[in-house]
Amino acid sequence: MVPATESAAVASTLFSLLLTIALALGLLLPAQSAWAYLPPGNAVTDPAALLRNALPVQQSDLEDLQHRLEATSDDLRARRWSGIRSSCERTQRQLDQRQGAIVAALPQDLQSQASETLVQLKGQLEQLCAAADQQDRDEFLSLRRQALASIGASEALFVEGFPFTIPSEFNDLPRLLGRATVQLTTNKGDLTLVLDGYNAPLTAGAFVDLVQRGFYDGLGFNRAEDFYVLQSGDPNGPETGFVAPGSKSPRRVPLEIRAPGMATPYYNETFEDLGLFKTTPVLPFATKGTLGWAHSDAALDDGSSQFFLFLFEPELTPAGLNLIDGRYAAFGYVVDGFDVLGELTVEDKIVKAKVINGAGQLQPHG
Repeated sequence: MVPATESAAVASTLFSLLLTIALALGLLLPAQSAWAYLPPGNAVTDPAALLRNALPVQQSDLEDLQHRLEATSDDLRARRWSGIRSSCERTQRQLDQRQGAIVAALPQDLQSQASETLVQLKGQLEQLCAAADQQDRDEFLSLRRQALASIGASEALFVEGFPFTIPSEFNDLPRLLGRATVQLTTNKGDLTLVLDGYNAPLTAGAFVDLVQRGFYDGLGFNRAEDFYVLQSGDPNGPETGFVAPGSKSPRRVPLEIRAPGMATPYYNETFEDLGLFKTTPVLPFATKGTLGWAHSDAALDDGSSQFFLFLFEPELTPAGLNLIDGRYAAFGYVVDGFDVLGELTVEDKIVKAKVINGAGQLQPHG
């Protein structure tokens, strides 16, 4: 990594501060020579919710259940317990009415699993309504998280294969045709990452491929800035990325960002290039621990191995308003280990990375 070539003073407005951060992010690498989408309303910042919303499915009954439960956040902030109880009861009634139709819409070999999950959800909703009656905020949040996880598991059953064809020009690159879970062990503790190949198959595929090669084991964090980014993946030696056996130059992974409503991601074009100035990607930088793929300020397609963990700070990088979305590819989220993430600095390192689920979704090439 080279030092920044400009020294920007702290601006007097939030916009200027965000712009400074965005420009600095362009130096994440040294310059080289060479379908269930987010619902309208408040920006979603929970990684589990972001992953649910990014699933390539359109199952309206489950989506309605999910969004009704998520919408209780507004009532919860205002302590409107009567409204929360009403939402909970409506969710129960809808599940009772639509459970059979939801199960019947699945292939027969998945119906038993769906039935078990929805029976579990029914019990969770009963407990959730009881917590609303007791006005127990912490218990309500815990039970809502469990209920939403059951809804997400049910939605995942509706995914029918990989949703699009990756352009043939990238046939030599590995790709993740689904989701995978990685355990990132650091000297401070473990992080659990969920990688989304449905929306960023080449980026997530490159990362999983390198994890399986042991590439990240022992590497330090080469950049760490409070409330900004934590970066790793810079190999020891003169190279700035992964050089495959038999190759003389680092493997290049294209910029890959999918917009809501689009059948495929955009490749090597920023949202600014495309005129999508107000568009939020399917995988937004909206929560602490968003995984981003680094590229240099000189090119969009020279990312190779370096990745960063976005250290979400609402006041500096508000969800839906930050200047990183549409300029860098997000490819997954930290879902556990946030206490560890908050302790990591440039003095720390990755001890070992391993795929603990979804390794079979990786294909070495097209």
